[in-house]
Amino acid sequence: MDRASMRLSVLMPVYNERDTVDIIIDLVRATPGRKEIVCVDDASTDGTSDVLAELLAQGKIDKLHRQAENAGKGAAIRQALSMSTGDVVIVQDADLEYDPSDWPTLLEPILDGRADASFGSRFLGGPHRVLYYWHSVGNRWLTTYSNMLTNLNLTDMETCYKAMRGDLARSIAPQLRANRFGFEPEITARLARADARIFEVPISYSGRTYAEGKKIGWKDGIAAFWHITKFNLFS
Repeated sequence: MDRASMRLSVLMPVYNERDTVDIIIDLVRATPGRKEIVCVDDASTDGTSDVLAELLAQGKIDKLHRQAENAGKGAAIRQALSMSTGDVVIVQDADLEYDPSDWPTLLEPILDGRADASFGSRFLGGPHRVLYYWHSVGNRWLTTYSNMLTNLNLTDMETCYKAMRGDLARSIAPQLRANRFGFEPEITARLARADARIFEVPISYSGRTYAEGKKIGWKDGIAAFWHITKFNLFS
């Protein structure tokens, strides 16, 4: 892939992140290279919609779509993917848990032709905020179960940071069905089924507490077991 001409599509699902979305947009814009920022407002109710409209008017984001009703992260990513045109796509949450300064390491395996997709792992040694023990245990259980069905050896299937060749991601998009956090096991299963070459690289992680706005909960963890089973065995 030609590094000089490569265009990156940043797929950003946004739901009730008025305090952080403008900050993360500035961090994304500060990264080197050509990019388009595609934001999907998942029917926010806290004023995020006004912030996004202003960012669009200022030219800080390139494309903006507002969902008619809250449909979940997976649905928002599907919408953003349908609007993307980049040679490579990457998912970026609108909070500050994931740092765009990790992108060069994340994108390298794709840019040098070794990978079709690259996952950023929070468990490969990068700096991270110390938070919930049982969240990390649950993540490892889910990753292990996913690996058993995909025959991959990932360390962090649930990571937000998934970068993919744009043509590959858009070819898989019509198959995607998960609306909420089931997007993570589903896209992993679809990539495995497509025999995509997947790399993992270490990334930093600054997790939030629930008081700070963290949204994923134990019910999503239980649902993830069903999503892993469904998308690997029945879909």
